[in-house]
Amino acid sequence: MAKLRLFVQVCAAALSNGYIKGFAKGRIYDGPLKQLCVPGLNCYSCPAALGACPIGALQGALGSHSFRTSLYVIGFLVVFGTLMGRFVCGFLCPFGLVQDLLFKIPAVRKIQRLPGEKGLRWLRFVILGLLVILLPLCIIDFTGLGEAWFCKYICPAGTLEGGIPLVLLDSSIRAAAGFLYRWKLVLLVIILIASAVIYRPFCRYICPLGAIYGVFNKVSFFRLSVDSTKCIRCGACAKACKLHINVFENPNSMDCIRCLECSSSCPQNAIKKLAK
Repeated sequence: MAKLRLFVQVCAAALSNGYIKGFAKGRIYDGPLKQLCVPGLNCYSCPAALGACPIGALQGALGSHSFRTSLYVIGFLVVFGTLMGRFVCGFLCPFGLVQDLLFKIPAVRKIQRLPGEKGLRWLRFVILGLLVILLPLCIIDFTGLGEAWFCKYICPAGTLEGGIPLVLLDSSIRAAAGFLYRWKLVLLVIILIASAVIYRPFCRYICPLGAIYGVFNKVSFFRLSVDSTKCIRCGACAKACKLHINVFENPNSMDCIRCLECSSSCPQNAIKKLAK
């Protein structure tokens, strides 16, 4: 299952970022596909990105007060949330793949939980409500448009996929890079270093897209169920879970990214991948 998931993650990242010419030209793809969203967190400004990030698109829709666009983005998130929940995070998100690969570094001592873990896991909902929804809606400039606050000030995927490549490829952008770029670069480095020590820190504490999909985990078509007649509560599933979820008690936790390692580790085959 781990090898299959890695293969799907790599394929999804490649499909989301298939415009290789963008790196050669030093500019982003602006064709018709860019009007559509991809399921995972994937920066619109990445030179290779073929689609739009749903979080960036949501901020843009809310900030522009475009009713049609708002309906499309909200509908997109509801459809993917209803179908998959956080399966998107575990299998289809390029920045999730980056964190997974960094956590595989063997020489680094791992940390299971941070102090105040339960409270920190609610931070992504605060970021979603404040930076993704409220500020773009409420604070507008002289043109009547709101800013993409999360993308501009926080998103490490944007810095990794869009900011760094464009700064390296375009001398005019490189000359204009200032404090904001340096701030986001520092934030990216912190998150990347943390990803080698703790499993998916961005997904656990910061990502607003994961917060949205997590709300759908209990009702999505792709969800887990535990067969109580087979489960012996041995704790093998909880031990296998890198997010430290008691799977036998709460198989559809909002934190679950559907990596399915719990199902693979169950000695009784009590965890079903699809619930009726």
